[in-house]
Amino acid sequence: MNLARTALLLALALTSSLAFAAVKTVTLSVPGMTCELCPITIRKAVSRVPGVSKVEASYDTKQAVVTFDDAKTSVEALTKATADAGFPSKPVQ
Repeated sequence: MNLARTALLLALALTSSLAFAAVKTVTLSVPGMTCELCPITIRKAVSRVPGVSKVEASYDTKQAVVTFDDAKTSVEALTKATADAGFPSKPVQ
């Protein structure tokens, strides 16, 4: 009985974290974009982050709009991806 209860609680804990997962969108300011090819590099870098479903980067606005699953990644992982590609970024407040 105790083992069954433990198994049930473990199963509920594992599935409940999935229930709180959500698709989110964040806008990142990427001031280091200096040419019209920069958005391509940013899109490639961010799209490789697990959980990212959509990336739109604009040279004109120097921003990237990223849609992602917050159960699989975080804003910190997204900004790390842009920084690792040579384009530090921060979320637009």
